[in-house]
Amino acid sequence: MEISGPSGEESFRRIYAEHFDAVLGYALRRTARPDDAADVVSETFLVAWRRLQHVPKGEACLPWLYGVARRVLANQRRGELRRRRLGERLRRELSLVVPDVSDRIVQDHVVNEAMSRLSGRDEEVLQLHLWEGLEAREIADVLGLPATVVRPRLSRARARLRDRLGNDPAPPGHIPGKHPMPEQKEER
Repeated sequence: MEISGPSGEESFRRIYAEHFDAVLGYALRRTARPDDAADVVSETFLVAWRRLQHVPKGEACLPWLYGVARRVLANQRRGELRRRRLGERLRRELSLVVPDVSDRIVQDHVVNEAMSRLSGRDEEVLQLHLWEGLEAREIADVLGLPATVVRPRLSRARARLRDRLGNDPAPPGHIPGKHPMPEQKEER
């Protein structure tokens, strides 16, 4: 049987019109999401189109399509299982290789917010120093100023940033005067 051409195309259209609902129902009952069912149906009819000369006629057509849909579902599940296992493996390996940056993001946000409250001159000098890693003489080259002007400006900008950020953080450990556990009274 010729796949393309008017007779092949007409044959496929008839198969599609007669069995689409049944194949869709088969897929919907076996998948968790309608999108997955739609993928199964489209792949099933794609196989039917490619193998049109092997599609049985009459009552045997629907079981043949179910068989194709079954294999498509099995491939879909195997693929999903492989993706899930790969994702789990990558998450495990990534947690070992890449440190958790959430604390740094919060800290960067706090510093950036404090820097935005400085004057434009202070902010620019600090950005060149902190973000670009430049020293005072290099900042002086960028700004076209003598290094003797940039050094005290950078020092003052640091001091203002420290003021905006607040006092130095409390030392780690137990806070004097605070007891993490309530004291228990002795009963006699």
